[in-house]
Amino acid sequence: MSYDARFRVWRGDADDGELHDYTVEVNEGEVVLDIIHRLQATQAGDLAVRWNCKAGKCGSCSAEINGRPRLLCMTRMSTFTEEELITVTPLRAFPVIRDLVTDVSFNYDKARQVPAFQPPADLEPGDYRMAQVDVERSQEFRKCIECFLCQDVCHVVRDHEDNKQAFAGPRFLMRIAELDMHPLDERDRKSEAQEEFGLGYCNITKCCTEVCPEHIKITDNALIPMKERVVDRKYDPLVWLGNKIARRS
Repeated sequence: MSYDARFRVWRGDADDGELHDYTVEVNEGEVVLDIIHRLQATQAGDLAVRWNCKAGKCGSCSAEINGRPRLLCMTRMSTFTEEELITVTPLRAFPVIRDLVTDVSFNYDKARQVPAFQPPADLEPGDYRMAQVDVERSQEFRKCIECFLCQDVCHVVRDHEDNKQAFAGPRFLMRIAELDMHPLDERDRKSEAQEEFGLGYCNITKCCTEVCPEHIKITDNALIPMKERVVDRKYDPLVWLGNKIARRS
């Protein structure tokens, strides 16, 4: 069973653009990316959209649908009514290249800034040992497909362009938390998270968790525990006293 849906799609580039209205055929079982492809094939052959796997695993087709960051390939048309006007726009937090394609290089720059895993200097690769509970603790974060929806929806990045220099965003604070949880990582991630990657900017609204297509509990399992460890480091009087004694000795 098919019907005609009303779509409003953003067309333009970094200099100028506007929303264009289209009427496109929808068939049973289709997702928004199917409709965008049909729109390309029938009415807007020059419409730019980034996609790859169409299986919710590459993170390429990130966009905003009715104002909410989503993957085009994982948003079923059945979630909308036949009469509903569906608006598709590029990720708001990043510069537009053309149409629905944005420049997400900010995220790759931040990824390069996160120091790599740092094991003890005298530990040979074959001697790495971890308890299963430690493996499971960080395994959840490895599900990230780097769609950057969490980065897009985070208001610290989305609403304040000048914060980007000092704030890594939830995806990379999650990476730092993952490394900090690793029992063999010796780097001081707590100080770096606060001083260099802007953990203090996060006010744990959980908007990043809400849009994650992999259902990673970014706020509860990564950001809040990281904040707790930073607070322990900075404000726990016993830790403060221990650091003083260690420095004197």
